[in-house]
Formats: sequence, structure tokens, C-alpha cells
Amino acid sequence: MGIWQLQVAKSRLSDVIKTSKTDGPQIITQRGVKSAVIIPFDQWERSQQKNPESLLDILRSGPPGELPIPSRKSWRVRKPVEL
Repeated sequence: MGIWQLQVAKSRLSDVIKTSKTDGPQIITQRGVKSAVIIPFDQWERSQQKNPESLLDILRSGPPGELPIPSRKSWRVRKPVEL
């Protein structure tokens, strides 16, 4: 990962782009502060295609089978307390 000052990156943009393809993301600084990152288009495109899974997808990917749920008849229900 390279770091380029804005003035140098502007004058050597084609070199910054070529370097991003071979060496990975390139950081552009402005007055010593990291301001931007140059990455190859295919890497950016892949990052945009990653959709977070929905909760339903996550639950469906769990182990198969059903949870043993007791019938309501076996539950003991307390009578309400009178105050």
C-alpha cells in the first residue's frame, strides 16, 4: 500500500493507477491527512456486490431439524393473584 501526496498523485495519476493494480490500494494525502484511496475497479466492484445476509438467510443456514416445543396442555397455568 503506497502513500502519495495530492500534488504528486495529480501529476502522476497514471502511475498511481498502475501501482494500485499491482501493489494494492494507494492512499492519497492532502496536507498530511489521509483523504482518498485509489483501488482497481474490479476490487471496488466486488466490494459493492457483497450484500449482507438477511436474518432469515442466517437462520436458514443453521443446523437442520426442529426444536422440541412442548404442547400447551402440559404447561401449568397459575391463577391470577387477587390484590
